[in-house]
Amino acid sequence: MHVTIAYHESFREMVLNLEQWNRWFEAHPDLIFKGTCAADVRLAQETNRTAIFFGFQNPSPIEDDIGLVEICHQLGIRFMQLTYNNQSLLATGCYEDDDTGLTRMGKQVVTEMNRVGMVVDMSHSADRSTLEAIEHSTRPIAITHANPHWWHAALRNKKDEVLQALTRAGGMLGFSVYPHHLKGGSACTLDGFCAMVEEAARRYGASHLGIGTDLCQDQPDSVVEWMRVGRWSKVMDYGEGSASNAGFPPMPTWFQDNRDFGNIRAGLSQTSLSEADVDGIMGGNWLRFYEESFAPL
Repeated sequence: MHVTIAYHESFREMVLNLEQWNRWFEAHPDLIFKGTCAADVRLAQETNRTAIFFGFQNPSPIEDDIGLVEICHQLGIRFMQLTYNNQSLLATGCYEDDDTGLTRMGKQVVTEMNRVGMVVDMSHSADRSTLEAIEHSTRPIAITHANPHWWHAALRNKKDEVLQALTRAGGMLGFSVYPHHLKGGSACTLDGFCAMVEEAARRYGASHLGIGTDLCQDQPDSVVEWMRVGRWSKVMDYGEGSASNAGFPPMPTWFQDNRDFGNIRAGLSQTSLSEADVDGIMGGNWLRFYEESFAPL
């Protein structure tokens, strides 16, 4: 399981989050452990536990110090987004009016992430920045949680040009079930979602597709406020919500929580996708990507 360990935290604040997770690992070794490599996925399956892989939604924990990229990898971080909706020191977020692409520091950080084995994640980034990250990276990158813009024109969903470039370069797209990313929102049907996945497989190849739920399970509204605002604004930013729909929207009936992955598998099995393609989308493709991505060059 890919777990967010930082939204807007500094390096020190992120380490405190890791400390809390270490306490949970110590308290519940029969249920969870920290994952750092693809072999840990297999170990989790063999021991009926969950391997927790950490990622940043925002590069704020590396502050303005490229040396912290390697330190974060040593601490177990395996994914880092270059932006979280806004402009960062590295690239432009998808909510900005002007997309200036990768910055000078951004290009160097991508190179360093490639070297140490940390995945470049562009889920919350703007189009030009994402295309430049794909081009600059010497290893395949990921959009871990988003959907195609041609299916639902949310700001966070990705245009066909971006997804074509991503998958041609060997990258991965994780389909989101967060209602703001779904056609029809919380009322999106399983059939509609699976038809979208089927069409994406036709366009981009099933081997580059997976599930990236963006699930915020049992979290209070204070968490979504921190996600959206952090310390960068004095006024509330609702993202793709609104003042009347400020919290987490209700999940679709077919995916209420992590126990419902079987519903997605069952839905995909009713499409034209082969059994092997469904197996890949439900986890096999991410496992292969982990094997290729987490080790240093």
